[in-house]
Amino acid sequence: MRQTLMLNPTIDRVTRRIEDRSADRRRLYEERMARQHRRGVHRGELSCGNLAHGFAACGAGDKNSLKLMNSANIGIVSSYNDMLSAHQPLEHFPELIKQAARGMGCTAQFAGGVPAMCDGVTQGQPGMELSLFSRDVIAMATAVALSHNMFDGALYLGVCDKIVPGLFIGAARFGHLPALFVPAGPMPSGLPNNEKSRIRQLYAEGKVGRDALLEAESESYHSPGTCTFYGTANSNQLMLEMMGLHLPGTSFVNPGTPLRDAITRYGTEQVIRNSEQGGDYHPFYRQITAKAIVNAMIGLLASGGSTNHTLHLVAMAAAVGITITWDDFAELSTVIPSLTRIYPNGQADVNHFHAAGGVSLLVRELLGAGLMHADVKSAFGTDMHAYTQEPFLDGDQLVWREGARESLDEEVVRPVARAFSPTGGLAVLDGNLGRGVIKVSAVKPEQRRVEAPVRIFDDQSQVKAAFEGGELDRDVIVVVRFQGPRANGMPELHQLTPFLGVLQDRGHRVALVTDGRMSGASGKVPAAIHVTPEAVDAGPLAYLRDGDVVSLDPDNGELRALVDAAEWASREPAICDLDHYHHGMGRELFAGFRQLVGGAEEGAAVFGGFDAADLPGGHS
Repeated sequence: MRQTLMLNPTIDRVTRRIEDRSADRRRLYEERMARQHRRGVHRGELSCGNLAHGFAACGAGDKNSLKLMNSANIGIVSSYNDMLSAHQPLEHFPELIKQAARGMGCTAQFAGGVPAMCDGVTQGQPGMELSLFSRDVIAMATAVALSHNMFDGALYLGVCDKIVPGLFIGAARFGHLPALFVPAGPMPSGLPNNEKSRIRQLYAEGKVGRDALLEAESESYHSPGTCTFYGTANSNQLMLEMMGLHLPGTSFVNPGTPLRDAITRYGTEQVIRNSEQGGDYHPFYRQITAKAIVNAMIGLLASGGSTNHTLHLVAMAAAVGITITWDDFAELSTVIPSLTRIYPNGQADVNHFHAAGGVSLLVRELLGAGLMHADVKSAFGTDMHAYTQEPFLDGDQLVWREGARESLDEEVVRPVARAFSPTGGLAVLDGNLGRGVIKVSAVKPEQRRVEAPVRIFDDQSQVKAAFEGGELDRDVIVVVRFQGPRANGMPELHQLTPFLGVLQDRGHRVALVTDGRMSGASGKVPAAIHVTPEAVDAGPLAYLRDGDVVSLDPDNGELRALVDAAEWASREPAICDLDHYHHGMGRELFAGFRQLVGGAEEGAAVFGGFDAADLPGGHS
C-alpha cells in the first residue's frame, strides 16, 4: 500500500517558486516543442530522395518498415568508445536495440555518436580544460545526430560526467520525441576505497613510489563499467532515475550480464510504447517538468552527490525552460536528510549501495516522508511509486518486484528516521569573496569551519611544488584562482586532494577556495568551489593577497576575507597571463567557447539563455 505523506512544505514552496520564476520561458519551450510535434510523423515530411538516403544502408526488412509511417523508428545516440571503461560496454547495445525494435514491428537506427572524455584520464592535464566544454559539444552533437528528422523516439546511451548532461540538453531540444536513457552500469568492486585513498596520500608524501600507486589505481579501475565511487558519473545515474528517465532500479546493474541486456531490450520496447505509433505518446518535454528537476535536486542532496551538478543541473533545467538557482539547492538542503555514505562520503561503493537497497530504497524513504514529488509521469509509463521496484529475470522474462523495504546495511544507506544528517550534503557560500558551493557530506563537522591565512596560486601545479617544499605545513587556506570557465574552461582540481588531505591529517586547519571545480570525488577537506564572479572577470578572488585571513564557514553559509574595507577598496585586481592555458592539445579550438560561456551559477553554458533569449530582458 502506498504510504506517501503530504509533500514537505519547503519542497512545495521551492517548486512553486521555480515554476513561477520560469513561467514565461517554460511556456515558450512547450509551445516550440508542441509545434515540432504537430509536423507529424517526421520521415513522412521527407521527400522520396531524402527518405531513400535515410534508409539506403538498411536491410530489406527495415527498409520496408521505414517506408510505412505507422511503425516507429528509434534513433540511437551513443557515447561509445572502447578506451573508456564506462562506455566500452555500449558497443553491443545498438544491435540489442535493433533486434528488440524489430520484435515490435519497428526499427532503430544508430543516429550518431557523441564524444566521451574521461576526467580520470585528464586530471591535472591540459585536456581537463576541455572537459566542461565537452558537455556543450555533446549537446550539439546530439542535435546533429537527430537532425535528419527520421525518428519517432530516441534512446540515449551514456554514463559519465559531461556525457549525460550533454545528452539531456540535446534531448531537450528534440523534446517532442519520447526519450529514455540507457546506462551501462558500474564495474564490479575492486580495491577498497579507503586503501586507494591511503596509497594516494602515501605517494603524495613520497613514502611509496609510482609503481605502488599505479598498482593501486589499476586494482581500483580494473574492468569495463563505470568507476564505482560516487562521483559525477554515478550521480548522473541516480538523478536520471529520480526524474523517471531510466527504467526503475536499473542505474547500478553491472554490465555484461543477462539482466543488463534484458533491461536494454525492454527500454527499446518502452520508448516505442511511448511513441505516437505505440499509442501512448509521452514526449520528453511533457515528462521533464519543474517537479522532475526538483526530484533530481533532492536525489543529489539526499545521496551527497557531485558538486558538478550545481553547474550541470542548472544548464539542464535551462534547456527545458526552467530556471533554478543555487539558493534553491540551499533551501532544499535544509529539509533533505543525508541518507547514504558512499565513497568519498564513506567507504562503500555504488555496488554496496545497490546491494544494501539502492535507489529503490532511497525513493521509498523519500516518498514515504513526503520528500519528493510522486506525481511525475516517468518514461516507464507510471508515476514515481514504481521506482520503489527493482528488475529481475524470471526465466527469460524481465519483471519488476518491490525492492528492499529496509536497509540491508545502515552504514551505507539509512531510513529517514535514522539519517546520517538531518540536512543535505551541499551548502551555498556567500560573502565579500563572491558566491560558491561546498560539499559538506564528506567533511567532519569539526573540520568544516576554517579561518586561516591564504596562500594564493594561479595554477594547480604550483600547489604541488609548494607542498613538496614544506611551504604549506601550517594552518592554511589554499586559493587557486583563474580556473573559471572563461579563464581556462574550469578544470577539476581533484589532484590537489591528496596534498591537502596530508596537511589535514597532520592536524592543520586546511581548506581550498577556487573559481574552478573540485569534482564529484571531492572528499574530506572543505573546498569552496565554483566561486563566482571568477577572477578573470575581476571577481573578488583577484583582490586577495598572500597572508590575508579568510573565513570559510559552511554552517552559516559564509565565505569572507577578513580584510579592512579601506585596504580592500585600495587594491587593484591581480592579472594572470592565461596564454599557456589557451594553446596546445586542441585548446585553441575552444576560444569561442571561452568568450561565450556564462558564469558558474548560470550553469557555465555557452548557449546563452536558450529560450530566455527571446523574452523581454533575455540575452543571448
